[in-house]
Amino acid sequence: MAAFNVSSKMTPLKFHAVPTSDRLSWSKSVSDFSAGLHSRRRWERMQVAALRSMKITEHDQMPDLTSQNGPLTFDTVKTPFELQSSDSTLGNQRIMSNPRRKTKIVCTIGPSTSSREMIWKLAETGMNVTRLNMSHGDHASHKKTIDLVKEYNAQFEDKVIAIMLDTKGPEVRSGDVPKPIMLKEGQEFNFTIKRGVSSENTVSVNYDDFVNDVEVGDILLVDGGMMSLAVKSKSKDLVKCQVIDGGELKSRRHLNVRGKSATLPSITDKDWEDIKFGVDNQVDFYAVSFVKDAEVVHELKDYLRSCGADIHVIVKIESADSIPNLHSIISASDGAMVARGDLGAELPIEEVPLLQEDIIRRCHSMQKPVIVATNMLESMINHPTPTRAEVSDIAIAVREGADAVMLSGETAHGKYPLKAVKVMHTVALRTESSLPTSTTPPSQTIPYKSHMGTMFAFHATTMANTLNTPIIVFTRTGSMAITLSHYRPSSTIFAFTNEERVKQRLVLYHGVMPIFMQFSDDAEETFSRALSILVNKGLMKEGEHVTLVQSGAQPIWRVESTHHIQVRKVQG
Repeated sequence: MAAFNVSSKMTPLKFHAVPTSDRLSWSKSVSDFSAGLHSRRRWERMQVAALRSMKITEHDQMPDLTSQNGPLTFDTVKTPFELQSSDSTLGNQRIMSNPRRKTKIVCTIGPSTSSREMIWKLAETGMNVTRLNMSHGDHASHKKTIDLVKEYNAQFEDKVIAIMLDTKGPEVRSGDVPKPIMLKEGQEFNFTIKRGVSSENTVSVNYDDFVNDVEVGDILLVDGGMMSLAVKSKSKDLVKCQVIDGGELKSRRHLNVRGKSATLPSITDKDWEDIKFGVDNQVDFYAVSFVKDAEVVHELKDYLRSCGADIHVIVKIESADSIPNLHSIISASDGAMVARGDLGAELPIEEVPLLQEDIIRRCHSMQKPVIVATNMLESMINHPTPTRAEVSDIAIAVREGADAVMLSGETAHGKYPLKAVKVMHTVALRTESSLPTSTTPPSQTIPYKSHMGTMFAFHATTMANTLNTPIIVFTRTGSMAITLSHYRPSSTIFAFTNEERVKQRLVLYHGVMPIFMQFSDDAEETFSRALSILVNKGLMKEGEHVTLVQSGAQPIWRVESTHHIQVRKVQG
């Protein structure tokens, strides 16, 4: 049986299936809460649609729902950055609530941020996920970062930093040069597969099939397009080019062929060594570079299962070959990263914004987290303030619904890593506050009746948005918190879990604030402790209401066939 519960104390009021006439009495009882927001008729229609076949049986006094989370205040839209609500009944006004940033921030750790002090400061400034870039550093330096992050996590039940290991992948790079080589427009310049060559007009590449992969007429891009060369001819071991856009060629620069991917395996021997390092040190995510098809993901997941490793796989979409296989790649994965640097090198740059939007949409439809990465605040590597275009770039990613945005060189080796995180935090929070507000999730996401957990997540979001309350969910696997995140409720999802690994993984998901807590055998005792934690941490106040959800893959304190939604008032 499905049961909704609403309570003003710790004794829930239960809903049971009853005639429509009785259901409308519930709508009437709550209609005072909606004064100023909806006409009574619209309110009743919404409640009947959201809670069809449900009724309250009163075991206690009806709670006063006129001031959920304190008085609702309205702010007339005055600036072009404030979008009007998509709910026409709100007109030019929006509900203003205590904001918490929902879009997460991934920070790459490097020389600028590898100390204990800086990792603590990044966390307090807004970092949610630590990224280990295996293209740089060694296992010893990355192990130090992992240990520091775990030390931080051990100190808090309501704060957590996840760890993401980003594989190097099959990168094609130029060889070492004793000093930078200045390339000038129109000059001839060569790449050879012979090792150790470095002269004014020829350097080595680290890829033996480089000559076979390129064709006359191809455009070679250095460092994602900072320099470009046209292939004029090739021989057994040499590719002759003409410089189109010049610049300073330094050691080990990344090479791409416009519109092509190298015929290299997505996971190299070095990557497998790094993946084993991640298993040994219990990282939370792998970001796998240059994934071309779903087979790569299946191979890695099979390996992780054989190791008994609970690590999720994020696929980096950055190669031309991955685009025709997007659906199968994302389906096989646990999430995706829009790695715009190499993506914009292998494909025409004007395609990148469209692909970003498409990948985000696909991930949403499959309930997978998605990260937007590369060049988000590139200028802040050397400057204390961002360009206005960079600010807009962050805002666009937030508007499109990214779960997370990422900083690379800005925090790894930049001069202003903390300022970069602060800018990203501020822009994301401000953009979220301007997004359209609606009481119900988009209609196209209404679940089938057979998917009970998904259906309850949908209706819990509707109730929380209508009553302007945060959501509490208790989870052992994280599945219900992830499903709730998919429906993008207006307020925070407090996800209580008794599994540290689940707590760390959930921090990547949009709007989810994971909190570690041991569960009691008694449901009411656990509910009370959860509310006490929220009050003690200043996350909620006495007298506020919260929507509590019990559903999901593994039942906790309930018969498997029963699901609950409750509205509870926080008591002192």
